Amino acid sequence: MAAQASLPTLIRKKRDGERLEEEEIQSFVRGVTEGTAQQGQIGAMLMAIRLRGMDAAETLALTRAMAASGRALAWPPAWQGLLVDKHSTGGVGDKVSLALAPALAACGCKVPMISGRGLGHTGGTLDKLEAIPGFCVSQSPEQMQSILERVGCCIVGQSEELAPADRVLYALRDVTATVDSLPLITASILSKKAAERLSALVLDVKFGSAALYPTQESARELAQSLVAAGEQLGIRTAAVLSRMDEPLGRCVGNSLEVLEALECLEGGGPPDLRELVTALGGLLLWQCGLAGTAEQGRERLGRALDDGSALRTFEAMLGAQGVPPATAQRLCTGTPAQRCQVLGQASVREELPAPCAGWVQRVEALPLAHVLQELGAGRARAGDRINPRVGAELLVAAGQRLREGQPWLRLHHEGALGAGARRALQAALRLGPGPPGPAPPRLAEALLPPGSPACRGDGQ
Repeated sequence: MAAQASLPTLIRKKRDGERLEEEEIQSFVRGVTEGTAQQGQIGAMLMAIRLRGMDAAETLALTRAMAASGRALAWPPAWQGLLVDKHSTGGVGDKVSLALAPALAACGCKVPMISGRGLGHTGGTLDKLEAIPGFCVSQSPEQMQSILERVGCCIVGQSEELAPADRVLYALRDVTATVDSLPLITASILSKKAAERLSALVLDVKFGSAALYPTQESARELAQSLVAAGEQLGIRTAAVLSRMDEPLGRCVGNSLEVLEALECLEGGGPPDLRELVTALGGLLLWQCGLAGTAEQGRERLGRALDDGSALRTFEAMLGAQGVPPATAQRLCTGTPAQRCQVLGQASVREELPAPCAGWVQRVEALPLAHVLQELGAGRARAGDRINPRVGAELLVAAGQRLREGQPWLRLHHEGALGAGARRALQAALRLGPGPPGPAPPRLAEALLPPGSPACRGDGQ
């Protein structure tokens, strides 16, 4: 039976709560890829999946069918076991990939990192890298292999050939209110990773007020689905649950986050950023056999940050992806002023004063990110232009005592900050009459495949 003839039957079956067979899921994905399925039919199937769910076998079949909808990457046999990647569900100030990919390569991994763009209040790795003059995120599979041979890592966008069914479904999920469907999220993430032919994968599943999932429990459900499906696909898969109520690090905004990632690559930077980079990297080094335990992997990755090898690899990656060598060198080894000269700066840099005295309880990520998006740092719709120089630097941290009028935020913008945006920013600063209680750890929990030692509370 042709795909378009069977689609109404398949939609009705899922609508009524029945499970779909693997061949039926393959038929649906074929219709999506070949263009024989109408958009209304695809939308109806997405909503049926969102409302009725999919069991683990259906989710795995959907993932496999989406991965098989396009080209799979091929790598030299000598790289088997060393091909790794990381995926984050998105947050505010999340520049982890910029430091993690070169640090892993410096430790001996091959990292064909396929990343995305920012949308809404969440930032995108590709947007951050494109703040660097000359950086090219579009690389063919052949170019990716050449870069991995020379450098060990690349960070690129999803090519037209890789999991094309996912591009169609991803766009329709956004307009059909099915973005939060657990099986659809699982299949979207893992179909691309399966097409990468990875050896190991680590997932950073964020939860909190500025994350896709508000609670640790709901984030754990997605992480468990991803780990189980990843293992079934033959990818050694682990997940970390991390909190996203406050920005990661001190900087938000594309150019500013590049500068902060460089601090991390020099062995410094904010402690929470380094903690997440080394925890995720440690898990991957352990998963691919380059470290005996996740903790040993964390220590080894930390040494790559401290000894300059990760920074040198980052500079080499920039050169391999189109950045002029002199620009890459000035950005990676120059003074702070030279780095700012390379990336440019917004025309206005102003500091916001604390509206009253008090103890900093927290700085909320979501209102800060919404204001920066409106100022041009993010996009409301795919394809919107962004200004990489718009951003913010936090000048305070939780537990700090502020005087009235003391600066707490340095804002980089182009002179379009209205009264409403100022009020929203001031509301993001939460002050109290006394010091806050102990902050919960940024890394709440790690989920490992069945048979691995349980791991909670410290991200190791």
